Amino acid sequence: MMSTTHALADSATMLRRNLRHARRYPAMTISVIFGPVLMLLLFFGVFGNTLGAGISAGTGFKGDYIDYLTPGIVLMAVTSGCMVVSVAVAVDMTEGVIARFRTMAVFRTAVLNGHVAGGVLQTAASTALVLAIAVALGFRSHDATLLDWLGAIGLLLFLIVALSWLACGLGLWSKGPESASNTPLIVQFLPFLGSAVVPPEQMPASIRWFAEYQPFTPIIETLRGLLLGTPVGNDAWTSLAWCAGLTALGYLWSRRLFARDPKHAS
Repeated sequence: MMSTTHALADSATMLRRNLRHARRYPAMTISVIFGPVLMLLLFFGVFGNTLGAGISAGTGFKGDYIDYLTPGIVLMAVTSGCMVVSVAVAVDMTEGVIARFRTMAVFRTAVLNGHVAGGVLQTAASTALVLAIAVALGFRSHDATLLDWLGAIGLLLFLIVALSWLACGLGLWSKGPESASNTPLIVQFLPFLGSAVVPPEQMPASIRWFAEYQPFTPIIETLRGLLLGTPVGNDAWTSLAWCAGLTALGYLWSRRLFARDPKHAS
C-alpha cells in the first residue's frame, strides 16, 4: 500500500513538472496544433468541393465533406501529440535529468508516468481545440447522442494513452531530441494512408490493402459511425484491439528501455 501511494505521489509530482514545462515553453504544443489545422484548412478549403463530390458519387456519403474529413483530422491531432512526449523524454535523457533523479528517493518509473500523463493532457486539449475549429468551419454531428459522444471521447482517450506510451519508448530509444522529433512523423501521417481524406476503395490497388488494414482506418471509421451514424461493423472491436495492443507494446517497450541502462533507473 505504501509503495502504491509513493508511486502515485511521485508520478503526480512529475506530472506537475511536465505541465509547468509545457506552460513555459508552449512552442511545441502550438506546432502540434498547427499541422492538423493547416491540413483541415487545406483539404476542406482548397480540395473540399472536388473530394466531397467524388466521395458522394463513389460511396453514397450524404453529409458535407467537412463531416467526412473531421474524424480523420481529429485523429491526426492525436497522432501529432506523440512528438511532445518523445521529445520531452529524449531531452531528460540527454541533459542528465534522469541521472539526478536517480540519486533521489523517486519511484522507479514515476518519470515515465509523468511524461505520459502530461502528454495525454496536452494532446487531449489540442485535439479538442482542433475539433472546435472543425465545428466553426461547419462540422455537425446531428445524429450523435450523448452516449455516442462519450464513446468517441473514450476511444480517442484510449488512443492518446496508447500513442503516448509508444512515443515514450521512441524517446528512450532515440539518440537525442532531434531524432526524437523526427521518428514520430511516421505515425503522424499514417491516417492519410487510411480513410482520413478519401475512402480506401477509391485508392489505387497498390495502396488500398494497406489503407484498409492499418490501425488508424478502423478507428476513423468507428469515429464516423459514432458521430455521423455511418455503419461501424467490426471496426469498433478492431479499434479497441489496436489501442490495447499499442498500449501494451509502448508500456512494455518503455519499461524495458528504461531499465536496460542504469542511467535511466531512478
